[in-house]
Amino acid sequence: MASDFFKSNVVTGLAAGIGATLLAPVLLPMLARIAKPLTKSVIKTGMTVYDKGRESFAELSETMDDLVAEAKVELEADAAPAATAATATAATSQPSQNEPPPAPSAPPPAKHSETGADAGKKGGPGA
Repeated sequence: MASDFFKSNVVTGLAAGIGATLLAPVLLPMLARIAKPLTKSVIKTGMTVYDKGRESFAELSETMDDLVAEAKVELEADAAPAATAATATAATSQPSQNEPPPAPSAPPPAKHSETGADAGKKGGPGA
């Protein structure tokens, strides 16, 4: 039973191969006449889609550049009042050039050492 299955498939395969060999010279030119315009049409469509994609990408890129520029302007506008406020605060907290600077604080009193004249007062070795 299995041998009949393989024998019939071999015969069918051989018949298809012989038929294709005989019909190829007739069918290939006919297929080429059909395939060539179809292939050109597919290539033209691909080129058109590619060009449209490039245009769309260029528009998208320009839009993104505009948005980035607007965002930078807004950041600079937001930073300008803050910088002006910081400058005004710094100007009021710092003395102006017309005012004299505050007097420096007095240095702390120096500690006296117990050598020399002070050593005799406390009952040291010379007393």
